[in-house]
Amino acid sequence: MDKYDIIFESDRIYYIKLTDLLIDDYLKMVNDFDVQKYITHNIREYSYDDEKEWIKINSNNNMIFSMIEKGTNEFIGSIELKEPTDIAELGICITSDKQDKGYGTESIKAILKYGHDKGIKGFHLNVFNFNPRAIHCYEKVGFVIDGPGKHEDDYHMTFKGEI
Repeated sequence: MDKYDIIFESDRIYYIKLTDLLIDDYLKMVNDFDVQKYITHNIREYSYDDEKEWIKINSNNNMIFSMIEKGTNEFIGSIELKEPTDIAELGICITSDKQDKGYGTESIKAILKYGHDKGIKGFHLNVFNFNPRAIHCYEKVGFVIDGPGKHEDDYHMTFKGEI
């Protein structure tokens, strides 16, 4: 793990700064249709240069993290708190092969604590209404559906749980 800049950790996950070392992993995740259909309304193929530029633009953002599995050092996905002021929007993406292993729940709890410790007082998110697995995960950690989201096929959810 010496090659990564670990910012914080949870039981099974290291949360690290974005890095060029993971571009191939980022590309595999964001170009996987089974992942992409749940994270964007604009399905497209991302290139190596797209990811390099995304890292460059976001590398100074202290609320976007890559997740690395402890023990194997395998890439799990990414998680972020967007526009962190008093309230931040949660975003998460997990690779197909790391889904259904509890990493979503663990990482969301961890980043909510991290954000809370940094002074964020509230959290919200948007989720596709046809993604029951994600909705269940968000509800498990304390989010509730409170209305329509940004698009007609989204729900808006607000964190009402305890950190």
